[in-house]
Amino acid sequence: MIVEIDGVRKIYQTPEGEIGALEDITFSIEEGEFISIVGPSGCGKTTLLNIIAGLETPSGGAVRVDGTAIHGPNARIGYMPQKDQLFPWRTIWDNVTLGLEIQGKKDAEHRARVQELLMRYGLRQFAGCVPSQLSGGMRQRCALIRTLATSPRILLLDEPFSALDYQTRLSVAEDIHGIIKKEGKTAVLVTHDIAEAVSMSDRVAVLSARPGRLKRLIDQPEMRGLTPMERRDHPQFQRYFNLLWKEIDRCA
Repeated sequence: MIVEIDGVRKIYQTPEGEIGALEDITFSIEEGEFISIVGPSGCGKTTLLNIIAGLETPSGGAVRVDGTAIHGPNARIGYMPQKDQLFPWRTIWDNVTLGLEIQGKKDAEHRARVQELLMRYGLRQFAGCVPSQLSGGMRQRCALIRTLATSPRILLLDEPFSALDYQTRLSVAEDIHGIIKKEGKTAVLVTHDIAEAVSMSDRVAVLSARPGRLKRLIDQPEMRGLTPMERRDHPQFQRYFNLLWKEIDRCA
């Protein structure tokens, strides 16, 4: 076991009073597993991701990685937000090494690791370019490489494909899923796209309407080991899609 989410709840204080965002969320994530979190809008999906990342403090419960509670940003956890957030004035090389620069790890060993990642995923020849010279899909790959450069064990992805058009989204999801699996990372994806959740995940966590509760954790054993596009062609794809659709519809 690598990640334990144990009785997590979150309450926000506002001038109008308390607002419950999450209530008693409990599940675990195994090493190398890919889990998606889905649910109706406003159910606390991104809040839960931020708590796992250590960016927000839970009002109750805890998140533990290998038995150690998370109390703030942690080097074992990498975060990939909705937009690539590449700095337009920095080259691709300077963007993908930004995390190393902040952590003071821009030594020869880590730079060589980034060079290897850029080469492995078809971006080395663009290292001297600026983000505006790359396609949306290439920029997302750069954002993932920037996250991988610091060697996290867990990747948190907050709707990283939402800004892309449909065809690019399919292609980039295929790329990102392949990179994550090849690198042997544990991943948690927040998405509103049910087909995306089915096509990328080993399991899917369904949250109820606010305050978000874990309504159901759906395992997809037939999908393990397949690429997202292979999953979309799988005979069981529509069954899982319909199951998730009904669960989310009941939550709304």
